[in-house]
Amino acid sequence: MDLAGNADRFSGFADLYDRVRPTPPAVVGDLLRAYSGTASPLVVDLGSGTGLSTRWAASWAGRTIGVEPSADMRAVADARAAAGATTVAGWSHATGLPDESADVVLAVQALHWMETSGTFAEVARLLRPGGVFAALDCDWPPAVGSAPAEEAWGRCMVRAAAYEDRLRAGLDGDGLAAPLAADAQGAPVPEHLGRDHNQGRALPAGVTAWSKDEHLARLRASGRFRFCREVITHATEPGDAARFVDLLRSQGGIRTLAKHGLDETTIGVTAFARVVHEALGTAERPFVFTYRVRLAVR
Repeated sequence: MDLAGNADRFSGFADLYDRVRPTPPAVVGDLLRAYSGTASPLVVDLGSGTGLSTRWAASWAGRTIGVEPSADMRAVADARAAAGATTVAGWSHATGLPDESADVVLAVQALHWMETSGTFAEVARLLRPGGVFAALDCDWPPAVGSAPAEEAWGRCMVRAAAYEDRLRAGLDGDGLAAPLAADAQGAPVPEHLGRDHNQGRALPAGVTAWSKDEHLARLRASGRFRFCREVITHATEPGDAARFVDLLRSQGGIRTLAKHGLDETTIGVTAFARVVHEALGTAERPFVFTYRVRLAVR
């Protein structure tokens, strides 16, 4: 399967991504060391992006290797690498790393962009017996204590999805940018939107996504792991209105539309930002990020 479109979806905004995206909570690292039975594990981080997750893993691992296909993401990762962390070019299904070389394999905000059959085969090859695979996914948006701001996020993402549907249908230029019909603008926000945004959707620009909600079932069905379960935890980080808006700007669908010529007013980001700044004001506040961790022991 050609996954070049998946990697390209996250090209061109590495600095924004690295600046605003969250870091998983420390407790997940503690859990993964415990499940692996290793105090200082060697960690392979698949789809490591700008190295946010690789740097996080380096804080609790002995050595961390990020694997990332996007050159501009790797450039940021290399520039900001932590001690004991490196990044190599590769794919989740073809890392080029040795057999049974890892104690822990990660996919942080990444497994839904990976062809799972080949990825699980590669993970099983990389892990030593008893090693642990963990797919971490963050719900969007974070809880910030403001219903208007969080509701505006959902409405903007529904609007962006309608434009992505047009893009997939082959529209461009004025046809792509034409105002949405009233029913599309007022479409309800799906219950699963923040947890599994691309569930049941076909995406444009040669992109394929897999449902996050089905990660655990696919891990179990693969037959490559002897124990699987899900853990839900939270990370709290400081944030403000500007970060909340930039978190939405860092979403792949928003960036895809921008690459195809749509401005922020058309996409709905301008109206979203206005609501957010009015709702959150200028003060910093806690942002609570929910993480769903699907883990499997080889």
